[in-house]
Amino acid sequence: MPLREVVRHLGPGLISGASDLDPTTIATLAIIGSVVGYRLLWLVVLLLPMLIAVQVISARVGMMANRGLEGVIRDRFGRVWALVAMTLVVGVNLITIAADLEGGAAALQVLTGQDWRWFALPLALAIGALLLFGGYYGVQRVLRYVLIVFVAYVVAAFLSAPNWGEVLRSLVPSFSTEASYVAGALALLGTTLTSYVYFWETIEVQEERRPLAYLWVVELDAAIGMIGMVILSGFIVITTAATLGAKGVEVLTAQQAAAALTPVAGPLAGALFAIGLLASAILAIPVLAATTAYVLSDAFRWNASMANTRGDTRSFYLVLLGSLAVGIIVAYGGIEPFRLLFFAGIVGGIGTPILLALLLLVARDRQVMRDQPVDLPLSVIGWLTALAVGVTSIVYLAQQIL
Repeated sequence: MPLREVVRHLGPGLISGASDLDPTTIATLAIIGSVVGYRLLWLVVLLLPMLIAVQVISARVGMMANRGLEGVIRDRFGRVWALVAMTLVVGVNLITIAADLEGGAAALQVLTGQDWRWFALPLALAIGALLLFGGYYGVQRVLRYVLIVFVAYVVAAFLSAPNWGEVLRSLVPSFSTEASYVAGALALLGTTLTSYVYFWETIEVQEERRPLAYLWVVELDAAIGMIGMVILSGFIVITTAATLGAKGVEVLTAQQAAAALTPVAGPLAGALFAIGLLASAILAIPVLAATTAYVLSDAFRWNASMANTRGDTRSFYLVLLGSLAVGIIVAYGGIEPFRLLFFAGIVGGIGTPILLALLLLVARDRQVMRDQPVDLPLSVIGWLTALAVGVTSIVYLAQQIL
C-alpha cells in the first residue's frame, strides 16, 4: 500500500488518543509537575505499552465486529451487562463534559481576562452545532485540524528552559512512599486509562467501514494516537515541573497552571498552555458527547449514528445535545471542577476494570472476532493493565476517602 494511501487513512486513532488528553488529564499532569517535579516522567513513559495495547485491541474489535463496543457487549453478554456498561460510561462522560467545559472556558479566561462564565455556554453551543450539522466526517475533519494546536505544549516546554539532564535522569524508574508521589502516580493511571477513549475507538472504526485489508493501518493509527498522547503528556509535566515545581508553586487546576506560568516563564508560555488547554476541550467534548449518544443508541437498539440517517436519529441527537446541556447545568451549578472529578473518579474507578475486562473477553471471542482473536501477548498486556487500573483505583479512592 503506498505511503500516501496509508497517511490518508490515519485520523480516527489520532483523535481518540488526543481526546484522552482532555482538560481533566492536563490538570492531573500539571499538578504532578508542580508537586513532584520530573520524578514521575518514567511512569508517563511506562503508560505507553498499556495505552497502545488497549487502543489496538479496541481498533481490532471495532474492525472485526463492525460494531461499537456497547453493541458488541449487548450481543455477546446480554442486556444486563450492556446496561451496566452504559451506566458506567455515561455517568463518567457527563461529569467529565461539565469539568471539561469549565476547563475550556477557563482557558479563554486566561487568554482574554474575562470571567469564564461568559464562555462556557457559547463553547457548548458551538460544539453542539458542530455535532448537529457537521456529520461524522465533518466533525472528523475539524478535529484533525485541532490536533495541530497541541504543538503549543511542545513550544511551552522549551520556553520553560528545563534542566534536560534532569529530565533524562527522571526516565529511570524511581519509587517513593511520599503521599504526594503515590497520589500523583495513582491519579496519572486513573485519568489516562478512561473508558470513553476505547469506546470511541471502536465507534470510529465502525463508522469508517474499511475492508479487512486495512486492519494493520487501523491498528497503526491507534498506536500512533497513543504515542502522540504520551509525548504531549511528558511535555506538560516538563513545562510545569521546570517552572511551577522549581518555584514551589502548587496548582489545583490546569487553568491555574496556565495563569501561574505567565509570571514564572513569561506571557507567551502561559498563553500557549492556555491555547493547548482550549484545544483539548474543543477536541474532547465532542468525543465525550458523541460517545454518550452512540452508547445509548447501541444499548437501546436505535441503530442511529452521525453517519447514518436510518434508525431513531431523533433520540440519538437528543441524547447528544442533552449531554452538553447537562454539562452546562453542572458547570454553572457552582461545583468546583475537582469535586466533579472526584465523583467521576469514583464511578470510573469502579467501572474501568469492568469495562476493560468486557473488552478483553470480546477480543478473545472467536465468534465475535471472526476466528481472528487478538494475539495472546497483547491480551496479557491488556489484562495486566486492567489489574493495574483496578488496584490503583481502589488504593486511590481509599486514600481520598481517608
